Amino acid sequence: MAFEEYIKDKKAFILGLDNVLYPEKDYLLQVYYLFTEFIEYTEQIGAAEIITFMKAEFIDHGAKNIFEKTAAKFNIPEKYKINFELLHENARLPLKLLLYHQVLAFLQEVVLERKEVFLLIDGEPLQEVNKIKQMEWHGLEQYLKVYFSQEFEPKPSSKSIEFILDKHSLNKSEILMVGNTVDDKDFALNFGVDYLTITKLL
Repeated sequence: MAFEEYIKDKKAFILGLDNVLYPEKDYLLQVYYLFTEFIEYTEQIGAAEIITFMKAEFIDHGAKNIFEKTAAKFNIPEKYKINFELLHENARLPLKLLLYHQVLAFLQEVVLERKEVFLLIDGEPLQEVNKIKQMEWHGLEQYLKVYFSQEFEPKPSSKSIEFILDKHSLNKSEILMVGNTVDDKDFALNFGVDYLTITKLL
């Protein structure tokens, strides 16, 4: 795929992380796997059955309240919720997180054109940093500048993007924001910057 139409008129690109650079499920399902192994060791409850349930629950309903649902199904004590939450922040994954192939190619082309790449990441910074550390970047990490939306006012406030533009001497017309949600799109368009949904690259 040629990315020239997206790159040629821009100096910088602002991207999210989850489901923009890589599929978030690749992180969460590995966290769930590690949690089930921990529960099998501490409570002697079979890990295979628990992870099968968690995968199905995640696919059908997402990550919300998945600990509570799993705990109720398998009589897992509430005290283990803290372990579950901590794993999201510090899990050492069995497998590296891989960028979407098309996103990798896009970022490589952006870097070759000597344009800037910013990650503006939602979510808990400790958890997001843990993901970043365990991604296979193919050398791209040295070209990334990372910001966390929690360091600013929550979206739809434009404080975060205003800071990036000011710090790096950029104008609105010079950047393209790449995201994957309606909130991302509204955030960009309300501020007056061009927006590209990730599905256009994938």
